[in-house]
Amino acid sequence: MATRSFNVWRGDSSGGDYVEYTTDITEGMVVLDAVHQIQAESANDLAVRWNCKAGKCGSCSAEVNGMPRLMCMTRMADLPEGQPVNIKPMKAFPVMRDLVTDVSWNYRVKEKIAPFAPREPDVDDGTWRFPQEDGDRVQEFRKCIECYLCQDVCHVLREHNKHDEFVGPRFLVYLAALEMQPLDTGDRLLEIKDDYGIGYCNITKCCTNVCPEGITITDNAIIPLKERVVDRYYDPVQKIWRALTGKS
Repeated sequence: MATRSFNVWRGDSSGGDYVEYTTDITEGMVVLDAVHQIQAESANDLAVRWNCKAGKCGSCSAEVNGMPRLMCMTRMADLPEGQPVNIKPMKAFPVMRDLVTDVSWNYRVKEKIAPFAPREPDVDDGTWRFPQEDGDRVQEFRKCIECYLCQDVCHVLREHNKHDEFVGPRFLVYLAALEMQPLDTGDRLLEIKDDYGIGYCNITKCCTNVCPEGITITDNAIIPLKERVVDRYYDPVQKIWRALTGKS
């Protein structure tokens, strides 16, 4: 057992600051365990969002020592010894209270995206036919737990506050899952180019680095979407073809 110091951000939408706490850490504890222990011992009114404590609900997102993380998946043993552990709410979203942020903007973004629109079955028995690799391609994107750590680390949202112009990596993953879905008949490329702001992403791969589910966000979702946008709207051969045929 060892005693560790924690600097936990306390406050609300009007402002706040770090408050120092100490608590005993035992083997196997994660940051969320320590926060709950601080609640029980020193700060009964500390607000923190959590649910499953198994890394599958995405609720306990916060910034631990400056890095967006799931507190329930961040082991105390992996943090530098002899230094305070700094915990603060996600920067990309408005603070509600203490470690809890208002992530409702994400839900409003999702409502704007045209949903999955399946094509008619290929055969009379109601089944579809498509190559297995086409189905496998989108399975990675379905692992997303909507923790919004990728949104928090994205500089377009975090530093430049382009929430009105850019949907962020989480929803580019969602759009990739729809656009690459072999059964989907939707066409969202114009919105991806103009309304969802894919041009703002400069593929730093910071979103991939923080994803707790290991989704290769940049390489497998964002870059392929960028390529599709470029092929349709910026390829000179395609422009000539559209001018001659009048087809999109």
